Amino acid sequence: MKINKTSVVFPVALILLTFVIAIFFYYRLPPQIATHWGINGQADGYTSKLFGLFFMPVLSVFLLILLISLPQFDPYKKNFDQFKNYFQNFINLVFAFFFYIYIATIVWNLGLHFNMIQIISPAFSILFYYIGVLMAHAKQNWFVGFRTPWTMSSVVVWDKTHKVGSKLFKATSLISLLSLFLPDLSIFFILIPIIFVSIFVFAYSYIEFKKTVI
Repeated sequence: MKINKTSVVFPVALILLTFVIAIFFYYRLPPQIATHWGINGQADGYTSKLFGLFFMPVLSVFLLILLISLPQFDPYKKNFDQFKNYFQNFINLVFAFFFYIYIATIVWNLGLHFNMIQIISPAFSILFYYIGVLMAHAKQNWFVGFRTPWTMSSVVVWDKTHKVGSKLFKATSLISLLSLFLPDLSIFFILIPIIFVSIFVFAYSYIEFKKTVI
């Protein structure tokens, strides 16, 4: 699969904009800025503004290179062509997600304090929902999807597992929205459903594989 060059325009633009924002706010922020928030949504970790402002833009450059390169190293890279558009949209969404968190971090450090977990929960909800969409269309490969020993051993198991996993991720996206109404429990509405989905999908793929060998 070859990534269409025009499909990386959006993430590249966001990365460049992030660098511009970092430079613009460098002299407008205090020497130490908050970069980590606890389960109560309040800041509990600080770092230098140089690291805090420029770490994400630099990391985003390497992440984009990694994401657009992965399909080229996959033994099943031809399968990527069957869900290429969904994967490219996923890349765009990931960088939009990072950009949203980056802006929220800057706003908080400018003095407008809020429950960070509650603020970013809608972004998680959108991301989880689209992961569900992507999983519904992903074909067998080594980098994207529920890659267990059993899904990688059987196309049938792969398809069944991803059909179920897709629905669970979409359900998880709705559960995460509860954070808007119960901010003190925000982190639990985000993490616990994901942990459950991961365990369930792992077990489900094994059960389905056992059915194919009986």
